[in-house]
Amino acid sequence: MNICVLGAGSWGIALTRLLALNGHDLTVWSIDPEEIKMLKEYSQHLTKLPGVMLPGTVMFTTDLGEATKDKEMVVMAVPSPFIRSTSQSVSEYIKEGTVIVNVSKGIEEDTLKRLSEVIKEEIPQAKVAVLCGPSHAEEVGKSIPTTVVAGADNKELAKLVQDTFMSDFFRVYTSPDVLGIEIGAALKNVIALAAGMADGLGLGDNTKAALITRGIHEITALGMAMGGKLQTFSGLSGIGDLIVTCASTHSRNRKAGYLMGQGMTYHEAMDEVKMVVEGVYSAKAAYALAKKYNIEMPIVESVNKILFEDYSVKDAMKDLLTRDKKAESTALSWDE
Repeated sequence: MNICVLGAGSWGIALTRLLALNGHDLTVWSIDPEEIKMLKEYSQHLTKLPGVMLPGTVMFTTDLGEATKDKEMVVMAVPSPFIRSTSQSVSEYIKEGTVIVNVSKGIEEDTLKRLSEVIKEEIPQAKVAVLCGPSHAEEVGKSIPTTVVAGADNKELAKLVQDTFMSDFFRVYTSPDVLGIEIGAALKNVIALAAGMADGLGLGDNTKAALITRGIHEITALGMAMGGKLQTFSGLSGIGDLIVTCASTHSRNRKAGYLMGQGMTYHEAMDEVKMVVEGVYSAKAAYALAKKYNIEMPIVESVNKILFEDYSVKDAMKDLLTRDKKAESTALSWDE
């Protein structure tokens, strides 16, 4: 296929390499002329994904019209805060029926809309799918075995994405639950901030396991209230993505949380990470959705207090541990 990747960050570059190795024709767009100049000269991203070489057939440009002309598929790999503005800018170049695969993760803060909804609003002539799962760019760029899930409203579109991306090291499953996939993918970044904060405080594996387990409980409760399916949250874009993001040294959300656990503000942590920390942008939206759907999400609430109310990480951790006593699951009961 003739494919354009919008966004030359680490994930966009890793997927460009994957798709090029699969035999597709690739064009990469970035808004940053210096980034494009570097990619043309070195065939790799020296700062975000050093050592991951791109085939010489890949084209690079800052021109949206040139990037998307006659493309059958567009991979949306810009950071979540820029999904709407990029979609607005590119819409005039997208032909009827063009497939857009969103690989960014987040919720739009002002509207509380999922990213695929935003893209559909701005590019209604496109067919929109999503691709999510436990898949750090640093590992995909090195052909390390990875599994993800392609979500779409119809089976044919999901299978097209599966066929396009799947390789001998990158296994793609399909799912109709686009909502569940996107909610899991966005909210896991918020929980990963909390996991990183626990690491920054010097806490242990027990603490991280608790945050992951109770975190997926919060994500599942909200996602199902919104219409997502239980199987999705126990799958790759749910617990799978949550585990890797909370535990991996590659995770920018965990790293930012770690720095905040050591005393930095989120602004300082984001400056240190030098990449967009999606969990910071998703935290407010996640908490707003929790209130909208009347779902108790104490970890998400605590992360918001730390980020935006100057609340102590230590105090937030203590608050979580000393909440009212509860049963682990309201779905279980003793025989009378």
